[in-house]
Amino acid sequence: MPEFEPITGRYLRVEVGGEPLRIYVEEAGEGHPLVCLHTAAADTRQWRHVMTDERILRRWRVIAFDMPHHGKSNPPGRWWEREYRLTADRYEATIMAVCRALGLVRTVVMGCSMGGAIVLRLAARHGGELGGIIGLESAAYAPGRANRFLHHPAVHGGEMAATYSIGLTAPQSPEEGKRENWWYYSQSGPGVYLGDIHFYSSDWDGRPELGKINTEECPVFLLTGEYDYSCTPEMTAEVAARIRGCRYIRLEGIGHFPMVENPRLFIDRHLLPVLEELAGRLDRA
Repeated sequence: MPEFEPITGRYLRVEVGGEPLRIYVEEAGEGHPLVCLHTAAADTRQWRHVMTDERILRRWRVIAFDMPHHGKSNPPGRWWEREYRLTADRYEATIMAVCRALGLVRTVVMGCSMGGAIVLRLAARHGGELGGIIGLESAAYAPGRANRFLHHPAVHGGEMAATYSIGLTAPQSPEEGKRENWWYYSQSGPGVYLGDIHFYSSDWDGRPELGKINTEECPVFLLTGEYDYSCTPEMTAEVAARIRGCRYIRLEGIGHFPMVENPRLFIDRHLLPVLEELAGRLDRA
């Protein structure tokens, strides 16, 4: 018999801002919905270790999707006529459109890097609908990330972004995990990383929204790797201090990409206890 992994993939049609989107969605497991958001210029493959962990899949329906312009989700409309620039409004609307189209209830949303930033906005604006958020490498304000070499005719943008990602990992992380993430980044479309950075570093300043988060209705867990110099542990700790009831965890021996650079350490030591606590809370709701 063929040895298939439990992940299945389909295309979902939704509309955001009056524009039709064709979104690639993967899922595995049963139970409470857990939506996972990839990092800038990457795709759902970053979550494959989470989506194949039997301990997680027993209690969680894990869902990951490629944002438009990423992975298997094509750019929408006449994309070649406009420069790609992700905005906070568009990002938020796309995530919520996917969750609602799938009929998800009390969803826990886990995002990393730019995904770890947008989950703060989701908690502030949609906390009553959600079952909680898990922010990996979360910052509410991270200016200065863009530079002209991210989309330059003399520079291979995919290799530059991919190699930058290696520098954000921990030296202790397995080489296989770091190179896996390198490969995903190397395949991003021209200008996609720079377009994502527009949201992460220019368009959105989430600091005014942090006080609107109610952790009694939407629990907040923020986990950041000690070797992350893009979103440092101190930056996340500052965010956590401004959210009453927030749980902050410093990830020792991990960098900016916990779920792919060192998945065993991340899942076994840090993610499983958080998911256990959230599942217990949702079971009692």
